Amino acid sequence: MLSGARSRLGPAGDVGVSRPTTHKLPEITAFFWVMKILATPLGETGGDLLAQTLKVGYVVSSVIFITALFVSVVAQITARRFHPALYWSVIVFTCTAGTTMSDYLNRGFGGATADAPQYARGAAILVACLVVVFVIWALTGQTFNVEQITTTGGELLYWTAILFSNTLGTSFGDFLADTSGLGFGGSALVILAIMALILAIHYRTRISRTLLFWLAFVLTRPLGATVGDFFTKPIAKGGLNLGTLGSSLVLTSILAAGVAWSLWRQDQPDRVGATAAA
Repeated sequence: MLSGARSRLGPAGDVGVSRPTTHKLPEITAFFWVMKILATPLGETGGDLLAQTLKVGYVVSSVIFITALFVSVVAQITARRFHPALYWSVIVFTCTAGTTMSDYLNRGFGGATADAPQYARGAAILVACLVVVFVIWALTGQTFNVEQITTTGGELLYWTAILFSNTLGTSFGDFLADTSGLGFGGSALVILAIMALILAIHYRTRISRTLLFWLAFVLTRPLGATVGDFFTKPIAKGGLNLGTLGSSLVLTSILAAGVAWSLWRQDQPDRVGATAAA
């Protein structure tokens, strides 16, 4: 799942050279996973900033973020090539929407409250939704290899799966941090250990690379959720007490730097070609 810039081992297990920039989805490299992990705590802190700090509420916040997600997904699908800023904006919006949707399911739906969250029920609903998405995906005959998705239907299924996986990951992360007794640091260590195990399975076994990709993708969300909580929660609860606004600004700056670096890398082949032609 992690690899170098030129040669990679994608979710289907195939090794090859870097793809041309006409593809609309990124390569699955080490940089991809770093950016995904950076986007997830921003989704956590951004969602909490609107829903809790600004007291907009889970339902209204979910509507706002889902609307922003819809607009960005339409822009992504209608784009003709890969745009790093657009792609990672969609990822962030799936994280923020996933945060507020998860919080509503666990703390505001069917009698659940912030003092008595229903993580098991919320997780069951989200797992069922994710299974339905993958069943539909399989029935359509669209490729599960995320590096080879080229159709509108495939992209829609891809982004739907990402939305539900990020929402599920938020629930799992909140359960580990709030209910399991592990705390933020302990939860992050558990998730990192599971991801390391997935990486070992990836290289040591023939288990479906697609399955391992989506398991790792789901786990980056609770890792981001615990990291986000670590930034925002009070020191007495094991956090840094930076608040949702301060944490969101810091994380946005880091993610923006990653996008700028991605744009610089993407522009290098064009510059080399122009120099050779001259």
